[in-house]
Amino acid sequence: MKNVKFLLSAVLVFLASAALAQDFSAPQYAKWGATPEEREQNILNSNFLKESCDNRNYDAAAHYLKELIDKVPGVAESIYQRGAVLYKNKINRAKSVAEKNVFIDSLMLMYDMRVQYFGDNVKPGKTAFILDQKAREYLTYKPNDRKGIRDAFRAAIEAGGDNTDPATVVVYFSNLCEDYKNTDEVMPDEIIAEYDRLIPFFEKRPDAAEFKSQFDAAFGLSGAASCENLEKLFRGKLEANPDDETLLAQAVGLMSRANCDGDFYFSIAEKYYTVKPSSETAMFLAQAFQTKGDYDKATKYLNEALAVEQDPAEREALLVRIALVDLVSNDIQGAAAAARQARDLNPEDGVPYFVLAQCYALSAAHCSGFAGQATFWAAYDTMAKAVELLSSDSEYLEHAKKALASYRSRFPTSEECFFNELKEGARYTVNCGTAAGIATTVRAR
Repeated sequence: MKNVKFLLSAVLVFLASAALAQDFSAPQYAKWGATPEEREQNILNSNFLKESCDNRNYDAAAHYLKELIDKVPGVAESIYQRGAVLYKNKINRAKSVAEKNVFIDSLMLMYDMRVQYFGDNVKPGKTAFILDQKAREYLTYKPNDRKGIRDAFRAAIEAGGDNTDPATVVVYFSNLCEDYKNTDEVMPDEIIAEYDRLIPFFEKRPDAAEFKSQFDAAFGLSGAASCENLEKLFRGKLEANPDDETLLAQAVGLMSRANCDGDFYFSIAEKYYTVKPSSETAMFLAQAFQTKGDYDKATKYLNEALAVEQDPAEREALLVRIALVDLVSNDIQGAAAAARQARDLNPEDGVPYFVLAQCYALSAAHCSGFAGQATFWAAYDTMAKAVELLSSDSEYLEHAKKALASYRSRFPTSEECFFNELKEGARYTVNCGTAAGIATTVRAR
């Protein structure tokens, strides 16, 4: 440590000697003071500040920083940059909360003075850059001053305008939403108003799609984005611009995230599909109408998606959804037809077999006598195939296993097989219901 101090002293002596050799009465030194003597001393102090920071002698650096701010606060931006380094180190070394808070306030003052003397008069956008740094430091060092954090980020965003870092907008809005959830300082109207104010920023920045997703997610998870509040936010806008694709996408996305199921939501969701039809939107609408219990519309949108989908895997997924919806709505013929098409596209998927087996079993009710009982052989075989193919974590697996036992209990008895001149193990072709034409094996329950 003594060697470091000795070297520092030697450097400072050298700098002082070099300074004495210069003519500080020249015009280029005018900003450093009113007289050559003041200029010389202030230049020395600036050099001493740099050397003190470089050598981590922050107490000495603080002395030179004060001298410069008192005498020539607008002389060089570097004094405030070094001042920030100085105070961040002092914050980390503070011995008490009170002392730490003093250093934090001093750090914030460095940013304020840097804006005051070296804002946009130096470089366009400089003020925004400095305020952005200040806001992030404020969040780091004063995390409990929620209003101060909000104010700091708002100032940075206001200064930056369309050139604000998208990450800054997301950090601000995420903190605002957190304050709404965790404090009584922020009301839902403010969340909605700020969302409304800031969303155009992302509309002008297609390069910030990932940040927009984070922004929307924060709004959707805030709790302020209730269906009632969202309807208030979008109803007037959509009445004025009913075919605005971007606005419709935004409204539908947020309301779907909020699990809205009112008439307004369904009307704009269908409108969005009209403006921008796609397989993805059709699937989304189908799920929404299925949840609502409107199976006709759910099937309508699934079939529209199927009509334009070319990818075999996506077509199979759509057909499975159609089969399941038709099954729930008791359209047994439609469910069986869709399930067979899905099975043909992907014979290794267990879900089409799961649906088909239920279609066979349900149609047995429309077959009289032994023919109805025999239909359960086909239902059992098909459900056994489903159990074989369904993954261990499938939501359908347990239902499939229970169905096997149920179907077996509906097999004809040995006597009924005998009276119909059928021996166990013989081949039998089902002759009624959706399983008509299916070859199976004679078995008794």
